[in-house]
Amino acid sequence: MERPSRQRQQEQDTERETDESTVACPECDSENIVTDADQELVCEDCGLVLDERNIDRGPEWRAFNHNERQSKSRVGAPITETMHDKGLTTTIDWKDKDAYGRSLSSEKRSQMHRLRKWQERIRTKDAGERNLQFALSEIDRMASALGVPRSVREVASVIYRRALNEDLIRGRSIEGVSTAALYAACRQEGIPRSLDEVADVSRVPQKEIGRTYRYISQELGLELKPVDPKQFVPRFASSLQLSEEVQSKATEIIDVSAEQGLLSGKSPTGFAAAAIYAASLLCNEKKTQREVADVAQVTEVTIRNRYQEQIEAMGFR
Repeated sequence: MERPSRQRQQEQDTERETDESTVACPECDSENIVTDADQELVCEDCGLVLDERNIDRGPEWRAFNHNERQSKSRVGAPITETMHDKGLTTTIDWKDKDAYGRSLSSEKRSQMHRLRKWQERIRTKDAGERNLQFALSEIDRMASALGVPRSVREVASVIYRRALNEDLIRGRSIEGVSTAALYAACRQEGIPRSLDEVADVSRVPQKEIGRTYRYISQELGLELKPVDPKQFVPRFASSLQLSEEVQSKATEIIDVSAEQGLLSGKSPTGFAAAAIYAASLLCNEKKTQREVADVAQVTEVTIRNRYQEQIEAMGFR
């Protein structure tokens, strides 16, 4: 008895999926088969098209500008780690206007006020979520003050979530751990921000930030490379309105002095500030030690000490 056509079709589809996973090119016997942007199975070695599946996976509508694309899109904002609920809950607007922009009546305004109040209450169901909500708002506030990109905020939020899950917050302040997470994220993403700069926008002392940072980086196994002083050169030079020539010379001074082992155990911000000061003198764009120290947030004594070492390493004395 012949099997039903639907069952045969299902078996053929299953065989086709199995063949795709173990398919080899009939032209060159290569197993390097990929799916390109047009959803076609293509051999990467000889270019033979094995299977054409021209399925348009895009939207069925067309848009010619950003406003049209936003109005026709049927999705919300992407999931983000910077919000304690990852941005998946409902937000009730505070403007008290309807969909047409008209003001609500007093009765509706009172109702929306109550709904908004309860919405804020139910977004955090326990102390852990309230902790996370406050910490992520602190990270966002400090990141805005430091002017770091969105990616750093996401990484800092992930680090804090990991610390919360590992119960590393116990016995430490929320502000201290959130600041340490932000500093670790800057280090991880290669964004040059010194501990002094992070401490300036934080509400906890620098000593506590450093202690907490060392603790969570060790417990979470964060692989953080030493800070390269050259990362600070463009920002410091831009604040001092120095030319590209000075920046290039400062980078050269850092490279030469680092090769001789002078960077070991030294502050990267102080080392970069001394290199910029030395480069400004060599390029006849002199800046005082006080001006450089104010921008780099180091002392003039630090600049003088590092400057002497770098000048000797360059062979000018």
